[in-house]
Amino acid sequence: MDIRKIDDNISVAPQIAIEDVAEIARLGFRTLVANRPDGEEPGQPLMAAIEAAAREHGLQWVYLPVESGNITDDDVNRFGPMIREADKPVLAFCRSGTRCTVLWALSNAGQQKPEDILSQARNAGYDITGLVPRLLQQARKQ
Repeated sequence: MDIRKIDDNISVAPQIAIEDVAEIARLGFRTLVANRPDGEEPGQPLMAAIEAAAREHGLQWVYLPVESGNITDDDVNRFGPMIREADKPVLAFCRSGTRCTVLWALSNAGQQKPEDILSQARNAGYDITGLVPRLLQQARKQ
């Protein structure tokens, strides 16, 4: 399991296994967010099975599937409030963690400077510099 901290409220990870959920709870995460649709890739665990494990270990579960490479404004508008209201800290996962990072970045565009967002993403191992025009556009909306 490859957990990457973005800030004190949220970390992201590539696809987790059902067996990882106990460790996620032990590490102190309170909410588990899945941004990956079921069936995106052969052999990926079913989200219902991860949800059952999350609930068994006392984690709040949020299923917010987002199509890879096609993050819509609606996705961003649902992600931001969900993270703000979730029990912290939050662990969000998708195939590689990039989708979760982009959702976090765009949902924070109005609250943080783009260079700070890029720096936090880079520190977590994600280069989202190509997102700058959309970050600026998103900031104007908020």
